[in-house]
Amino acid sequence: MSLHSTVKMPDDNCTQVTQFTFSGLTEHPQLKHILFALFLGTYVLTLAGNLSLTILIRVSPQLHTPMYFLLGSLSFLDICYSSTISPKMLLDLPTKTKAISFAGCLTQFYFYTVFATAEIYLLAAMAYDRYVAISKPLLYEVVMSPNVCMSLVAVSYIAGFLNAIVHTSALLRLSFCSPSVINNFYCDAPPLFVAASTDTRFNEALVFLLVGVNIFASNLLIFTSYACIVVAVSRMGSATGRRKACSTCASHLAAIIIFYVSGAFNYMQPSSSNSLESKKISSIFYTIIVPMLNPVIYSLRNKEVKHALSSFIRRKTCF
Repeated sequence: MSLHSTVKMPDDNCTQVTQFTFSGLTEHPQLKHILFALFLGTYVLTLAGNLSLTILIRVSPQLHTPMYFLLGSLSFLDICYSSTISPKMLLDLPTKTKAISFAGCLTQFYFYTVFATAEIYLLAAMAYDRYVAISKPLLYEVVMSPNVCMSLVAVSYIAGFLNAIVHTSALLRLSFCSPSVINNFYCDAPPLFVAASTDTRFNEALVFLLVGVNIFASNLLIFTSYACIVVAVSRMGSATGRRKACSTCASHLAAIIIFYVSGAFNYMQPSSSNSLESKKISSIFYTIIVPMLNPVIYSLRNKEVKHALSSFIRRKTCF
């Protein structure tokens, strides 16, 4: 993550901010309408896709396995993740003044951090699930018991809540002078640091440290799981077994790559190329597009999901 090294001195004439104003995505009237229609459609598809997948997993007995329990948890998480950003952005797009209260900004930042962090760890838990399914198929249901699955989801959320509490508490030590403009369409740490009127080096170092810890911890589990999967697949004598094992990982790998690549563009670019204007574009993909893609990835590349969907439709048609 790039850090802003400018030292800010407190202003004695500062009037503490009660609300922020977003710079938004654009001030072009026609482009506003186009973007509103585009992002409204994206948000509707996100809700419909993830909610449909969650319901399908719930009502289809053949999907009552640890893998799909975690997938259903990911779909619910994506609904929450997208809903922290998209509704406010859609309300602001047609308006000229895009205001948010100080408390509202901190609340949005808090829940955004909760769900983004939880998704990192949930994707890691899903990698562990694939390792157990491929390396220990006979013990899969025992190792990935309901209690273990619930614990993995709970740990993901606990990590999210703890991470969000630390960052939000650190934001409360900063001063913001009124009027204060956030050069973004939602409350995220880097634009808030720029808008602050006091020194933000502690906050920037804290973000850098905790982002590094969270990424290292989750990626360690992901890389270890897939290293073991590669070893297990290489030992399979059947080409059919190898293809089946690879196909069960393909959707999860695609979800991981999309999430981490978009996150890297949003947070890990060097400062020379990572202006706040360019971050807006990457933020759109990271916060709005990615939650829509996960149900598409798992539905199109997963035969069990497609079979469960066709069975569900047939049952409803016959009824």
